[in-house]
Amino acid sequence: MQTKKVYFPSLENVKSAVKKLEGVAYKTPLNNNSTFSKEFNANILFKREDLQVVRSYKIRGAYNKMSSLTLEEKQKGIVCASAGNHAQGVALSCKLLQIKGTIFMPSPTPNQKINQVKMFGEDFIDIVIEGDTFDDAFNAAKLECDTKEKTFIHPFNDEKVIEGQATVGLEILEQSNVKIDYVFVAIGGGGLSAGLSSVFKYLSPETKIIGVEPTGAPSMLTSIKNKKNTALEKIDTFVDGASVKRVGDLNFEICKQNLTDVILVPEGKVCQTILDLYNKDAIVVEPAGALSIAALDFFAEEIKGKNIVCIVSGSNNDITRTAEIKQRALLYANLKHYFIVKFPQRVGALKEFVVEILGPDDDITHFEYTKKTNRENGAAVVGLQLKSSEDLLPLVQRMKARNFFGEYLNDKPDLFQFLV
Repeated sequence: MQTKKVYFPSLENVKSAVKKLEGVAYKTPLNNNSTFSKEFNANILFKREDLQVVRSYKIRGAYNKMSSLTLEEKQKGIVCASAGNHAQGVALSCKLLQIKGTIFMPSPTPNQKINQVKMFGEDFIDIVIEGDTFDDAFNAAKLECDTKEKTFIHPFNDEKVIEGQATVGLEILEQSNVKIDYVFVAIGGGGLSAGLSSVFKYLSPETKIIGVEPTGAPSMLTSIKNKKNTALEKIDTFVDGASVKRVGDLNFEICKQNLTDVILVPEGKVCQTILDLYNKDAIVVEPAGALSIAALDFFAEEIKGKNIVCIVSGSNNDITRTAEIKQRALLYANLKHYFIVKFPQRVGALKEFVVEILGPDDDITHFEYTKKTNRENGAAVVGLQLKSSEDLLPLVQRMKARNFFGEYLNDKPDLFQFLV
């Protein structure tokens, strides 16, 4: 039986990509972050791909792929499907290479991202809003390619895209004046992790490469455990830049051999990291951009005294998501809680709840009540923010002792989805 040959990006091809990207992709800084270095007693370095012109590393792969097309392919035009960073990288590449492109985006895509794509691509791109999900847009894009003989620019499962993303790894090794012990890199479809890990395998094989996925989209980890590329039936798309149902076949084969480990980080932990980066260092990142940094807590003992690189992959964060990010962070920290509270139908019941049941530092953040015909009690949905997670149990005990307790909603997903 003939063994299937597995593709690995060669150093020669990655160095060729570096030359193609000169004057297009920034050589982004590799900076020590004093805040996290002190917290973890380690030398924490951030590779700032969030500072690229399109605010993510995606320009590297998109431009490397598109600049490699034949003249005929360029003349026929290209197509891609994306609701985020890949679309912006493709759009800018279309303008720089003067290639006509059609970008399919699903209807829930925020206007901010659509406008960014238009800005980068100008007259060289057309945007088609198609379907309710990425899969709808993807299928429409593939149909466009088949019927009009255009080239599809895949966001991750492509050799030239992987080689473009691999240039991040070369830059890190050129910029660092110390031996790198760990690299933490977010995994979506796997283009960046496959390319970067290959470069380190060649030039710094002792460096441990840790892939990081959100808990709600463990496509690479699931595939590695199953020993075959596996499509997930359902994912949480909150960390949109790193949430795919199925990683690339090329990327899977590379990552299963190159990665030291793949870990999952809860979405709430990602949100807290986003807030910490903004509040402490004035760094704005998208959820996928915070993944690598959020993972440090899970390696706190192993990384002490070591040289660590975190890839800050992107900063295309929609400001309208700020409230949800804060909410998820508080829930993860066990500081935000929702209850159905049964208020006795008598004068002074609300005052009793506020004065005698709530603690001095408890804050009501949500209150929804409609008076019913029930003569004994009326139920209200109440959201509370606590100062300490240790305040929860005494609060519940006081509510039960005075017959105010109805239900705790945080662990009831079917009801909780209407609040968060």
